[in-house]
Amino acid sequence: MGSGVSIIEATIGEAQHGLRLDKALAELLPDLSRERLKSLIVEGDVTTDGRTLNPSMKVAVGQLFAISIPAPVEAEAIAQDIPLTIVHEDADLIVVDKPAGLVVHPAAGNLDGTLVNALLHHCRGELSGIGGVARPGIVHRIDKDTSGLLVIAKSDRAHEGLAQQFKAHSIDRLYAAIVYGLPQPSAGTVDTWIGRSDSDRKKMAVHREGRGKHAVTHYRLIERLAGAALVECKLETGRTHQVRVHMAHLGHPLIGDPVYSRDRKGFKTILETLRFKRQALHAKRLGFIHPLTGQKLSFDSALPTDMQELLSELHV
Repeated sequence: MGSGVSIIEATIGEAQHGLRLDKALAELLPDLSRERLKSLIVEGDVTTDGRTLNPSMKVAVGQLFAISIPAPVEAEAIAQDIPLTIVHEDADLIVVDKPAGLVVHPAAGNLDGTLVNALLHHCRGELSGIGGVARPGIVHRIDKDTSGLLVIAKSDRAHEGLAQQFKAHSIDRLYAAIVYGLPQPSAGTVDTWIGRSDSDRKKMAVHREGRGKHAVTHYRLIERLAGAALVECKLETGRTHQVRVHMAHLGHPLIGDPVYSRDRKGFKTILETLRFKRQALHAKRLGFIHPLTGQKLSFDSALPTDMQELLSELHV
């Protein structure tokens, strides 16, 4: 067996009895897609009693299957001359103001043209190696279509120090969001658990306590708009899509969010006229302790032009 291969075992329960093997395993192993499992079966990486199998075979209660999952091989990112807005830079870290539309690191479907590609060019390859060849220096992320502030580690010591602060939830992160409706009360805290959606693995969802990861967002109303509101969201934790999921959970999803909201009556024309095609979310403040100097650093970013134009259009 090659190095880096992990083995998962799955036992068929009553709920899976009589199902196709790929479907049964997809139910038992929700972190793996059915297509991924089908591929593993075809490649001989799923066995029972040492026998290779067919994805369409029917399974029975009590059958035990071993799934061998090869370690992913990262593609090395290449340096590309992509313009960056540098807010702060020193020997150990760099803070950038990311525009909407820029992916943070290479992945399937976005192998180049990312923030990492730009950083490799700007920093001449001097980024922390902790994130691996595909994610050098990356300590945290914001979504492709979210704009705003990110800190990137140039040294491993900085990476480790920043990662500890993120883990301790001591990083100061404040987001500006334009949402549908008027939140009531005008300020509050959303305290839930967030995990993958049962109906769509590409989405996140609020789940019962103990399922997923604990997520806390503090929000407050900044400005009333026509059928909408400008709110600030302070993150206590930093889960995937946290602000987007929490505001949708409150019944006030982000305007323009293609995943967690639908265009509401009267807004479609405005968004089309402005050519606003992203979630109205901006990482406006980022504060942390410099992991090497101990200095307290805090940075602010003004709303980008597209969100300013949307605000102007929605002013009461």
